[in-house]
Amino acid sequence: MEQTEMVGDLELSLGYVLKQVHAALRTAMDEALRPLDLTVPQYACLELLGQHPGLSNSELARRAFVTRQSMNLVLRRLQERGLLTRPDESPHGRALPTQLTQDGLTTLRKASIAVRTAEKQLFSPLSQEQQRRIREDLATCVPSSVTD
Repeated sequence: MEQTEMVGDLELSLGYVLKQVHAALRTAMDEALRPLDLTVPQYACLELLGQHPGLSNSELARRAFVTRQSMNLVLRRLQERGLLTRPDESPHGRALPTQLTQDGLTTLRKASIAVRTAEKQLFSPLSQEQQRRIREDLATCVPSSVTD
């Protein structure tokens, strides 16, 4: 007979606590981005393009943890707002490299400050050393397929 281990007390489950922290961070980010009329996926897209100009829809979707279809909607909305540009035709293959406009860069700066403030508040009970240690420990658990 196969023996399986039960999860047990959820409060002792690392995965459950991680999910609670993720939910709290997502709520804080939603609230911080609302005055800028941005969603978390839109902010993630802007942040990624600010750090890696020219990423394709597929690359953005993978790095923002959303589907290509969802990212296409995010890109379309940001383009309608004048925060980014995409060529009508691909210079190479099918990928359409995306760039932030000046308004996109300005919005990204405001959004980055708002999100960083929310993040600092959420993690304020932890010292800088505790935050560094947790970040490094958790990073060792991320499969290389996620970071590639």
